[in-house]
Amino acid sequence: MKDVTPLTEDWNLRHEGALLPAQVPGCVHTDLMAARLIPDPLVGRNETEVAWVGARSWSYVTHLTHTSAHERSDLVFEGLDTAAEITLDGEVLGTTRNMHRGYRFDVTGRTGTLEVDFTSAYEEAARVRELTGERPNVYPEPFQYIRKMAANFGWDWGPTVVTAGIWRPVRLEHWSTARIAQVRPLVTVAQDGTGHVEVRLRIERTERGGGARLVARARVAGAVSEAVLDGEEAVLRLEVPDARLWWPRGYGEQPLYTLDLTLLDETAGDLDTWHRRIGFRTVELDRSADEHGTGCTFVVNGVRIFTRGVNWIPDDVLPSRVTPERYRARLTLAAEANVDLVRIWGGGIYEDDAFYDVCDELGLMVWQDFLFACAAYPEEQPLRGEVEAEARDNVVRLMPHASLVLWNGNNENLWGFRDWEWEPSLAGDSWGEGYYLGLLPRIVAELDPTRPYTAGSPWSGSWDHHPNDPRHGTHHSWEVWNRQDYAEYRASVPRFVAEFGWQAPPAMATLRRALPGEDLAPDSPACCTTRRPRTATESSTGVSRAISRCPRVTSTGGTT
Repeated sequence: MKDVTPLTEDWNLRHEGALLPAQVPGCVHTDLMAARLIPDPLVGRNETEVAWVGARSWSYVTHLTHTSAHERSDLVFEGLDTAAEITLDGEVLGTTRNMHRGYRFDVTGRTGTLEVDFTSAYEEAARVRELTGERPNVYPEPFQYIRKMAANFGWDWGPTVVTAGIWRPVRLEHWSTARIAQVRPLVTVAQDGTGHVEVRLRIERTERGGGARLVARARVAGAVSEAVLDGEEAVLRLEVPDARLWWPRGYGEQPLYTLDLTLLDETAGDLDTWHRRIGFRTVELDRSADEHGTGCTFVVNGVRIFTRGVNWIPDDVLPSRVTPERYRARLTLAAEANVDLVRIWGGGIYEDDAFYDVCDELGLMVWQDFLFACAAYPEEQPLRGEVEAEARDNVVRLMPHASLVLWNGNNENLWGFRDWEWEPSLAGDSWGEGYYLGLLPRIVAELDPTRPYTAGSPWSGSWDHHPNDPRHGTHHSWEVWNRQDYAEYRASVPRFVAEFGWQAPPAMATLRRALPGEDLAPDSPACCTTRRPRTATESSTGVSRAISRCPRVTSTGGTT
């Protein structure tokens, strides 16, 4: 059986020639904070004080020791942020250029000093921009040139904190003969209520295991299926009569079934295992035309769902600090507010499986953006290969989750091309359309054909209509925040509002913790610092405009 050893202990961060204790998973900012070398970037005006961290290169170091009787040993990183070179005793194992995917390196029989050297994200973005040429975006930061959480470079709701580090777990895997390399469970429900699971399996063999006759065995709800593997791939099919259906919150229960997969050698026994929870349900996106335009309605198990959704941005600008407990607390609040859909916004990350596990349990549907937001993205190498690998990795990783109901190509980029003066400056250069209307839908159709795909949000279904036409498909409504009075919402009846709202101030207690000793007036320098420069004045003006229309409460409780 495969052995797995976590490699999360005894790491150090190299800082100005010295080695500091490092936490893995983690990032440079959290390690420097633990060493009291920088303040918390989320407190006061510290954001600018720690900006130098994102402009430097950093190294993580440990000593790799392992002994195993297995034929193969792999070093597996679930997430590296972002541009890194990995060396073992001075020999390069490989390089990485993507925060949103995992990496695997063969270290069989090798030990010594393991070093992960991170190049500044700014330096890597500049290198790629030099290769691909300039592309427009909405902020003066280079996030479209690097496959990294875009919001690390700041947004209209959050600070600029450009991270680096081993942000997801790292481990050693020791195995012999073969291992499970990829599992894709395609879950459907027949008209008679029978649940069908088609398990598409791919394995990797050692050189010695190349001729071994292997067996794959899948189990779910008492059903068992086996397949013999003479090569590297197999398909196993299971049926569950009268499968209990998974429903969105408010429409029914959320029964989950454990799907177990075992890879066996007929002579040596179990080689590897894989376990996930699945749910039986069907999902469609009804985009039928009608007398009003083009609809956009989720249909689960044949029932049209009235969507009550929210947009999810990363729960922390330092995402390695987010725990399963934080996910559960946040998502429970959403469920208690009668939310039934969470859209994971395209400027963030593909969340940890713990996020989707909670959504599975709570009946919160998940709309997953691919990670492109508010910018023109080059379609040339080296980015194109990274985009494809990233999409394939995450479609396969997330597809077991019953809560996942939609793949979406991007956030606001189709709208931006049409309305934000990108088209003239691009002058025919690539900008991402080939991803959203070509590459990504092909990947979803190939790997996860049980779920719908949309090219973007907002999107009206084709270029025949304006991308943000409220009569067709999804719509983003930001005129109230930007220009109009909130009462204008009464006159707005889009088909599906995927974004709207107002940048609200937090509770006073939160403001006092975040801005200790500062003047907390809305137009004070401290409060303006915690809002983005583009929106600080807009927000204050918008709030003042809205308040001016309302009756004022006097100290005696009356109105004026």
